[in-house]
Amino acid sequence: MTKNTDVGRPKFESLLTRTVKRTDSIVDSIIDQFIDRATVGKAKYGTDLDRNDLSLEDWLEHSIQEKMDDILYMQKTLKVVREAKNS
Repeated sequence: MTKNTDVGRPKFESLLTRTVKRTDSIVDSIIDQFIDRATVGKAKYGTDLDRNDLSLEDWLEHSIQEKMDDILYMQKTLKVVREAKNS
């Protein structure tokens, strides 16, 4: 079992932990990455996904922007792989 500290909770709750069942190395890695990302985001932006100041339309716009970034990263990676394959 892995234990992960709750993120974005009031200070007095920061010592609480959640137990997560181990599954496989890939799923465990993704869970750890989500927790790390939430921690970094909270520190960087001072807020988390429990915020209530964005409309549904705002959330969708954020999601679209993230997917656009993802497409750029995938295209760059594909270019590097193809260049390496052809050299």
